[in-house]
Amino acid sequence: MKGSSVPLKINAAFVEKILVAFIRDELGRCGCAKALVGLSGGLDSAVCATLATRALGPENVLGLIMPYGRAFSDDVRGAAALARKLGIRHEKIDIAPQIDLYFAAHPTTSRVQRGNKMARERMSILYDFSVREGGFVLGTSNKSELLVGYGTVYGDMACAINPMGDLYKTQVRELAAHLRIPAAIRSKAPTAGLWPGQTDEADIGLPYEELDLILHGLVEGRKSRREVIEAGHAAAVVDRVLRMIKRSGFKRALPPIAKLSIRSVGHDFLYPYDRGK
Repeated sequence: MKGSSVPLKINAAFVEKILVAFIRDELGRCGCAKALVGLSGGLDSAVCATLATRALGPENVLGLIMPYGRAFSDDVRGAAALARKLGIRHEKIDIAPQIDLYFAAHPTTSRVQRGNKMARERMSILYDFSVREGGFVLGTSNKSELLVGYGTVYGDMACAINPMGDLYKTQVRELAAHLRIPAAIRSKAPTAGLWPGQTDEADIGLPYEELDLILHGLVEGRKSRREVIEAGHAAAVVDRVLRMIKRSGFKRALPPIAKLSIRSVGHDFLYPYDRGK
């Protein structure tokens, strides 16, 4: 592997403490004691559900497993097994009927288009259950995904709060080992569960280990393109990562609001007392 992974090491026990407090405090600030997590059978959602359980207690966490038909049956079994291990309530909802009905009326040959629709359908269900439960939806997008835009706006990127968003994927793996997430989940290839054979690293175009080192150099290290290349990364790969960061900037920001008044939402309405303090 190019470069050094040392800068990405975390104090997992300290990170756990911070994130558990973050979930408890942010939900408590809004008078909420319940959390909902979309359980995919993958690493990020497993870590998020585990943190939520430790923050709120298993009785206050609901995991929704939302497969498309019988695809990814191993992931469904893994998600259910994790929910049982954590002692949280869980429910499986097949999204195939509504997805198939929609695309029967509005056909497409684009896998990405279908995948985006599936991600948004899952989030729609999560938010419907947030009303039923009186709870908040927790986000599971990690820092690697957020920086390169690997996610669906108003789909898997939507949430009330995101405990995972400042952890690179390789750091999530380290935290998962500390939290004793089942080895079967920790060792599986990351996938969004959109179609058979789909994996995150194939979509992104490089392994997370190298992606994270490049991102860490560019973001935390504030290194230039030339410095990252000199650290041992191929110029074409660095350029690809830079393009992904730049092209996905809109996914990391609230929709721009045209400013007409003295205090516009998003521009000026950001003081602590604006949040009810």
